[in-house]
Amino acid sequence: MLFRITIIWLIFMLLLIQPYTVQAEDESIYDERMALFKKTEALTQIPWYYLAAIDNFERNIKSSDEPEQVISIEIPPELWFGPGNSSFLKDIALIDTFNGKGKDGDGDGIADPENEEDVLYTMAMILLEYGPDRDDIKIALWNHYKRDLSVQTVMNTSKVFQTFGDINLTDRDFPVSIEHNYSYRNTWGDRRGFGGLRIHEGTDIFAGYGVPVKSTTYGVIEMMGWNLYGGWRVGIRDIFNIYHYYAHMSGFSDDLKVGQVVKPGDVIGSVGSTGYGPPGTSGKFPPHLHYGMYKDNGYSEWSFDPYPYLVKWERMAKDKN
Repeated sequence: MLFRITIIWLIFMLLLIQPYTVQAEDESIYDERMALFKKTEALTQIPWYYLAAIDNFERNIKSSDEPEQVISIEIPPELWFGPGNSSFLKDIALIDTFNGKGKDGDGDGIADPENEEDVLYTMAMILLEYGPDRDDIKIALWNHYKRDLSVQTVMNTSKVFQTFGDINLTDRDFPVSIEHNYSYRNTWGDRRGFGGLRIHEGTDIFAGYGVPVKSTTYGVIEMMGWNLYGGWRVGIRDIFNIYHYYAHMSGFSDDLKVGQVVKPGDVIGSVGSTGYGPPGTSGKFPPHLHYGMYKDNGYSEWSFDPYPYLVKWERMAKDKN
């Protein structure tokens, strides 16, 4: 019975993270999105990358069985139409009367939550209520989502989009240099005893001391430093609401810092055997990289098995060589 429940739970988790596993979408949808972001920027002076990051965040908190949309931002009906507008009247004058937030983005006189231009324009105007600067937008996002991690994810994603000037960022890399000897197998869910009985939330990639460790994805360095369990570790938040956890490293790249934007292949440190003790503890196990992945759905965050992705990214890395 327990085994059956575990299988059902794993299937459910895979369905939720499925948007991260699919192949890159047809490039035309990225072009269409970017055109809408740029148009809304021209109308409101809200930089396009903030709108793109909000849209990307909301796309990646939806379950995979929902149909793909060009724009995935959803504004609650009571906020869009206003309190008391129970008939959901879309006339902009009536929405204003009911103190709704819905706006007309395409000039047809109605504010339709199914219209992508109206949705983007409305979201931009919600942000502008607090101001156009970065700190103003952070405040607006907190008031909209009421959650620090959601705000942080949106801001990180906007930073990545701004840095690369693009939203079609689908490249990946293997986390350990394939030019060195390494080995790994699926160890997610195995028992661990240090610090109390728990499961292994990742895959161990065994390699020699000093083997380069690389970013697998586009993202932002969200955390770095010492952890009792993980030793010297780095956390990267990517544009798909996923946190990538690198642990037991021997050290970091000299110029690495929190808030730094990274891309696939950027070297962030090297393989080691640190952890399971106070800062500096090393050698309690063979040198390896612990690589974990954690999905955020806008309400909570959980670990999932990175092994299938590592196999795919290893193949991609070898194909490039």
